[in-house]
Parts: sequence; C-alpha cells; structure tokens
Amino acid sequence: MKTERIPEKSAGIHEGHRKRVQDRFLKDGIDGFASHEVLEMLLFFSIRRGDTNELAHRLIDRFGSLSGVFHAPYEELIKVQGMGRVSAFLMKLIPELCRAYYEDCNRERVRVFEVEQAAEILRRKYIGRRNEVVVLLLLDSQCRLLSCEVVNEGTVNTVPVYVRRMVELAVRYNASAAIMSHNHPSGNPVPSRGDIESTYHALQAVNVPLRDHIIFGDKDYVSLSHLGILKDIMEPF
Repeated sequence: MKTERIPEKSAGIHEGHRKRVQDRFLKDGIDGFASHEVLEMLLFFSIRRGDTNELAHRLIDRFGSLSGVFHAPYEELIKVQGMGRVSAFLMKLIPELCRAYYEDCNRERVRVFEVEQAAEILRRKYIGRRNEVVVLLLLDSQCRLLSCEVVNEGTVNTVPVYVRRMVELAVRYNASAAIMSHNHPSGNPVPSRGDIESTYHALQAVNVPLRDHIIFGDKDYVSLSHLGILKDIMEPF
C-alpha cells in the first residue's frame, strides 16, 4: 500500500519536525500529546512528506474528537481535504488493532466470580465497533474463562440473537456457565423489552446456566442480574 503526499507550504519549515515528534514519543510516551498531535504523528505513516498538523486539526474540527475520527465512516474520512484512501484506512485500522491487542493481552485462563470482572473482559470486544454485536462468554465449573466470542453482528439498530450458535459454542467448550452481552450503539445501555425477551429465549434454549446479560453503552453498562430481571430463572454469580 503506497503512502500519500501532500505539498509542503515552504521548504525547510518542517525539516526535522517529524524526528522531534518521534523522539518525544519515544522518550515520554503519548500521555503529553494533544489529540491533534496524536493524529499528526499517526499521519506520518500514510503521508510521506508535508505538514500533517493542519490535516489533523481539520479532522478534529470535522469529527469533534480523537475517538470521533477513529469512529468516523471511511466514506466520510476521505471527504476531508488532504485525506487519501491510505490515511482513511489507517484511521479505521486503529480501533480494530486496539481490540486485537487487548484480547491478546488477556488470553490467560482468568477466573470470573463477579459481574464487574465479566464486564471488564466483555467490554474489550466492543472496541471500535459501530454496529450492535452479541458476545457470549463461557466458563468452566471452576469459573475459569473458556471462551469469549462474537455470536453475531448486525445493523446499527438491531441484532437477531442466534441461539443455535450459542448452543454450539456451549457444547463445543463443554461450558458450565454462560454470560451473554450486547452493545447499544445509541450509547444508552438501559435494557429494552426485546433485550429481556432475548435473554428469556436464551435461558430456555442454551443448556447451561445463564448468569447474566450485560448491555454496554458508550461509557457504562447495565447488568440484568444486578437489576434483578429474570432472577427466578437466571443463575446468580
């Protein structure tokens, strides 16, 4: 994949600037960088020469924040002056790369005894996702993590819960307990009637105890077990 190039405003102005930015990152890390500076540095890898600072500011102005840039649709990114296909691809790669990194860092057989522990593991599955996604977490008889996999990904508004897929995973891993989750792209994690009905159907079909259904919003989550919903048939932690 070829890098892109935008014209420099004047010769020599940015000479050595990229190296100074990179040296600063290597010395102090990213904590001291402003949002536009993070984007400026990231764009070094897709734009071979030229001033990426102005483009970084345009992106922040257009999408509101660093995360807003990463969440923006590819088709909208390439509409910004100075953004080519390679740069837009790089922006879309970052959230997916973060999710892969977090998942790889946590592959050890951790034990899950509380809702908060389950939520911490499940939340990583939603990094960078803009559609509604159903994830199933499976545990063995000692509460050790067996699997945490996407069951289905749908549109922004709705996801059919593929119970057969959930049953297949439970059988494959010989699970002793399950925790179901999905996200609300709207940002509001409050459960809907459909969420409660889907939990009930999962309880009836999956032949392992379902301990919770956790719903994630932008910054928070709601646990059906904490709310006491379906407490008569849902196995508690």
